[in-house]
Amino acid sequence: MQSLLQIKNLSKNYITKNKVTKAVDNISLDINDNEFITLIGPSGCGKSTILSIIGNLDEKSSGIIKFKNKDIKVGYMFQEDLLFPWLTVYENTVLGLKIKKELNEENKKYVNDLLEKYGLIEFKNNYPKELSGGMRQRVACI
Repeated sequence: MQSLLQIKNLSKNYITKNKVTKAVDNISLDINDNEFITLIGPSGCGKSTILSIIGNLDEKSSGIIKFKNKDIKVGYMFQEDLLFPWLTVYENTVLGLKIKKELNEENKKYVNDLLEKYGLIEFKNNYPKELSGGMRQRVACI
């Protein structure tokens, strides 16, 4: 069986003027289709760094990452949501579409459908500070 995601000898070093810090050192794993894994460890052991590398948010220092299918989308939730506090829930959810100049009626309907699905439609004009932590995470998912 071919792995959905294969990581071999993944390492990440952060280099400053004075030292090299190994954030991830020679990690290997295979994730198969329909398999769930959990990264567990103490603060600072490299869990977020591994996810950032897999999600193309950070560069690896060495190693190989292979996806079975190039169309695989990798995503994860940050510990803190990254909502803009000066924008409403709706404005936060359509910001990417506005930047890409793709905010059309079809996409507006889709965003509103997602807000409805995630129980946020009645809060679409609220600001992030007016929401619970879980609600903020749901907004960040959209």
